[in-house]
Amino acid sequence: MRPALSPLEALEGLDATEKADIDRILETLVYLYSESRRVTKEVARQHGLTGPQVTALKMLEGFGDLSLSDLSARMSATNSTVTGIADRMVRDGLVERVRSERDRRVILIRLTDRGSALAAQIPVESMSVFAAALRSLQARDRRELTRILRVLSDRVADLVAEGGPPEAEARTEAQANAETEAEGKP
Repeated sequence: MRPALSPLEALEGLDATEKADIDRILETLVYLYSESRRVTKEVARQHGLTGPQVTALKMLEGFGDLSLSDLSARMSATNSTVTGIADRMVRDGLVERVRSERDRRVILIRLTDRGSALAAQIPVESMSVFAAALRSLQARDRRELTRILRVLSDRVADLVAEGGPPEAEARTEAQANAETEAEGKP
């Protein structure tokens, strides 16, 4: 996988107006992401959960039983990460693992009665705030925003699949390990 470009490297070769445009877009994306996480963490704290547990509860509430892989994909997380989340939720009586009736090889994650009741109590505050903000836009602007976000999302997915931006220089294993340790991951 190619390493990520630093913010300065990503802007090399752009004129001042292009840099300012990209800076503003990046600031907006970071703000929206940070606000979503902040609101989710606050709601989670009020219910004695973590943000990812709230996300899993709400996903299962909305979509019903999901395999670990499906839940991981919907949460944009790795299977190993979601396994840990599911293990803790099983321990706390919020979800259970059950065999799929359609394919007995598949294990599904299902809300328990306790998990369903808790999920029903938890509002999706960040999505409500975003929905209200989006409703305030004119229909034409929402369609254009949807088009742009789809293009951006597809391009990000392509870059990730390709291993990152082609201009990136290789990071050393030591740099990757230092970043992992700084994030507090094993």
